[in-house]
Amino acid sequence: MKALEEKIRQEGQVLSGDVLKVDQFLNHQIDTDFLFSLGQEFAQLFQDEKITKILTVESSGIAPAVMTGLQLHVPVIFARKHQSLTLTDDLYEASVYSFTKQTKNQITVSRKYIDSEDRVLIIDDFLANGQAVFGLLDIAEQANIEVAGVGIVIEKSFQPGAAKIKEKGIHLESLARIKSLEGGKVEFMTD
Repeated sequence: MKALEEKIRQEGQVLSGDVLKVDQFLNHQIDTDFLFSLGQEFAQLFQDEKITKILTVESSGIAPAVMTGLQLHVPVIFARKHQSLTLTDDLYEASVYSFTKQTKNQITVSRKYIDSEDRVLIIDDFLANGQAVFGLLDIAEQANIEVAGVGIVIEKSFQPGAAKIKEKGIHLESLARIKSLEGGKVEFMTD
């Protein structure tokens, strides 16, 4: 998506360790009009998949997931990273390691919000090593639900996550695919 690539070029900042900071529009401050257009793009890419729900991980995946849910007119469920007093039992759980935060989290989804009749679309902000997506795939497997596909806002194609997802035969769509962040410069994949 050319508009996203341009937004990354203008507002993104490459930090050390292959970290791309896009908190000006995606995951701290949210450019709602722009995110709405990302939701439209995901809805178009997955329009024929008969999606019943969208699944993501808190917190940075919520905005693009909600914008996509608005377009597809389906509920959005987010896996929680932190224990809640209101979410204590009857949960699906998976372990997820965050590269950017250098922490391991147990993510949870209440069993009452997904069931075997669902066909979910996983949406997330970044794909690098694939830990968040694989945690959500684990939950989907536990719930015996079908995964229609995975939509990623920004894919770091130089890391193994995308290849691992494709190896499983899962429909993956990434709106921006980064080839390299070397030298502090963003280089995108060309198809």
